[in-house]
Amino acid sequence: MTTDSERRDYCSLPPQSTPVHAAGLAGTRLEALILGRLKWLNGTVLHYYFFDRETDGSTVTTADGTSAFVSWVGGKDQQDVVRDSFQAWKDLGIGLEFAEVDDRAEAEVRIGFMKDDGSWAYLGRDALSIGTDERTVNYGWPLTTPYGHTTALHEIGHVIGMPHEHQSPFAGIVWDEEAVYRDFGAPPNSWSREKTFNNVIRKLDQSEVTGSIWDASSIMEYTFGPGLILEPEQYRRGVFPPGTISVLDAGFARQWYPPLEPAGPSLLSPFTSVPLGLSSGEQADYLIVPEGTRDYTVATFGQSDTVLGLFEEIDGEPRYVAADDDSGRPHNSSVTAHLVKGRRYVARVRLYSARGSGQTAIMYW
Repeated sequence: MTTDSERRDYCSLPPQSTPVHAAGLAGTRLEALILGRLKWLNGTVLHYYFFDRETDGSTVTTADGTSAFVSWVGGKDQQDVVRDSFQAWKDLGIGLEFAEVDDRAEAEVRIGFMKDDGSWAYLGRDALSIGTDERTVNYGWPLTTPYGHTTALHEIGHVIGMPHEHQSPFAGIVWDEEAVYRDFGAPPNSWSREKTFNNVIRKLDQSEVTGSIWDASSIMEYTFGPGLILEPEQYRRGVFPPGTISVLDAGFARQWYPPLEPAGPSLLSPFTSVPLGLSSGEQADYLIVPEGTRDYTVATFGQSDTVLGLFEEIDGEPRYVAADDDSGRPHNSSVTAHLVKGRRYVARVRLYSARGSGQTAIMYW
C-alpha cells in the first residue's frame, strides 16, 4: 500500500459515449469499428483553446454548503507545459497536427485548469460531443513539476485516443480489489468505488486496444505502490513507469497517425466514381474543387464500413466542415454541404473494414 507521503492524484476518464451498432454485427468487422471509433482521421488539425476569461469556470458547492466560483483559467507557465507536450507528441512524426486558437468555437480541444477537479480528458473523438463552452480537458494540479509534465503528456494521450494502459486485457493483472478501493477512496483522490472500478480495475475488451502486450512503461500507465497487485508476481511491489512517452506509445501513435504522404490528395471530378483501394485501417484523401457554388454530396460506395470527413483548406490548413461515420449501419457514409466555386476541399476516408466483394469507391455530385 502506498504511504501518505507517496500518495498522488490520478487522471480519471469521463464516462465514454456508448456506440450504437447494427444488430448482428460480430467478429472482425465489429472489432474494427470498436477499435477505430474514437480515433481521429489522420491529417486532422486538432485546434486547442485555453479558457482565459474571468467568467470561465464552474460554480461548486463547498463543504459548508455554500456556493463558490472556481476559475478554469491557468497561468502561462501551466499553458506552456501543455504546449510543449503537444509538440512532444507531434515530434514523434505523426500525421496529426496541433494548433492553438483563441476562439473556443474553433477548437475541438478546450483546456481548463480547475484545481481540485482532477485531471482528465475525453477520449479521442468523444470530445466532439461536448459543447463549446465546456472543457474537454482539465488539469487539476500544477504541471510545472516532473509529475505535472507527465500528467500533461498523459492527458494528450487520451486526446489522441489512448486508454489507460493498466486496463489492457493483456496485462494479466490480478488486483487485491479491496485494497485498490481503499487506496483510491482515500485522499487526495477520494474516488467512489464506481470511479475506481472504471479507471483501474475494469479490463478493456481486446477489441478496444491495439497490440497484444502490456506496456508497463507507457505514459498511459499509472504508478501503483506495493500491496495493490497480486499478479504478475514481479509487480507486487508496485509499478513505476518513467513518466515519458514509451517506445510502444510512439508506435501506437505512428500506427494510427502515420506521416502524411507528400504527394497530396488525388483530384476528384464530379459524378466520377473512384476506387478507394484501401485495406482495413487505411486512409486516403481526395481533393474537391467545385465548379459552381451549391450543395454537394460526397459519399462512399460498396460493402464497407467507413468514416468520411470533409474539410475546407483555409490558409493551407484543413478546417472541419462535416463528417459521417456509418458505424456498421447498412448505408454508406455520406456528407452533404454547401461548397463554394473554386475553393479547395478535402474528402478524407478511413476504412474500418470491407466485406462482400471488397470493392469500395468514393464519388461527389
